[in-house]
Amino acid sequence: MKIGMLTSGGDCQGLNSALRGVAKSLYFRFGKDVEIYGIRDGYRGLIEGDLKKMSPSDFSGILTLGGTILGTSRQSFKTMCTPMEEYNGKTKLDKMLETYKKYKLDALVILGGNGTHKTANLLAQNGVNVVSLPKTIDNDLWGTDMTFGFQSAVDIATNVIDCIHSTASSHGRVFIVEVMGHKVGWLTLYAGISGGADVILIPEIPYDVDKVCDVLKARKKNGKPFSILAVAEGALSKEEAKLSKKEFKAARASMKEPSISYRLANEIAERTGQEIRVTLPGHFQRGGSPCAYDRMLTTRFGTAAADLIANKQFGYMVALRDNKVVPVPLSEVAGKLKTVSPDCEEVLSAKAMGISMGI
Repeated sequence: MKIGMLTSGGDCQGLNSALRGVAKSLYFRFGKDVEIYGIRDGYRGLIEGDLKKMSPSDFSGILTLGGTILGTSRQSFKTMCTPMEEYNGKTKLDKMLETYKKYKLDALVILGGNGTHKTANLLAQNGVNVVSLPKTIDNDLWGTDMTFGFQSAVDIATNVIDCIHSTASSHGRVFIVEVMGHKVGWLTLYAGISGGADVILIPEIPYDVDKVCDVLKARKKNGKPFSILAVAEGALSKEEAKLSKKEFKAARASMKEPSISYRLANEIAERTGQEIRVTLPGHFQRGGSPCAYDRMLTTRFGTAAADLIANKQFGYMVALRDNKVVPVPLSEVAGKLKTVSPDCEEVLSAKAMGISMGI
């Protein structure tokens, strides 16, 4: 049995521990009857035939290792079926199918997020035996209650907010912590609640800057001169929410500040006269070792993926539902975002504690 494995899209904690879970389970079950090929740099390696035969030792000592031993890259789904001059008129899909057949692979194990799963489903629709694992720090992949990488990122973002508390209170300043998340606010919501933020702004709930300022003024009036805002990088105002997609892109392109947090800082300072500071933890949020939760989750996902391969159940993503790992058809996952509902339990809990969502 020949199995190809790749990691695609943005990196995050837990990729290596997930690879380890799949590989060790396959080696334990099939021994020398299984060959695992690592595909370098995600779909690029599958397109260009850049594969490496792995050995059991390659998967030792990587449980706690951040990043991915296979490398990763982003390949736009929109270009997968476009004839390319550099490939003599063939598409990227054509090239991937050629590599799959050339190496006589029996299955592909694909680790990735939303864009990755679109391509994984495309491959499955074209006869490739695919099993996938859900990774992303955004936790926005439809079909699973939890993606690996999310909890590790929450821990890091929460720690940043924790550390900001002391300097914010010492100087009586308003701090904005910008958390990753362009389209979905799960990471900001969880970190904001866990870190004790006073205001949480996410893409799914457009904010009113005057409402935000009212909260800060009220806190100062009540003897709390410092405040902390957890702001998703994709947060948008209620005015922006009314714009068309084209108008929104134009508005953001003309924005003089480098990010929404800096614009918000200027608006708050102008309206309240308070001193504002912005902190961007950036790629720290998806770097370093996976937390214990993600190590456990990736191990469960990895062994479940190996079971699907052993049982020749292909075209599925392994997912966590009601704390059970189950297979979900790729066709149901591809192209769908799991967004934060304004009425979800987490948002309601935040509001019940007096945390402002900017509305």
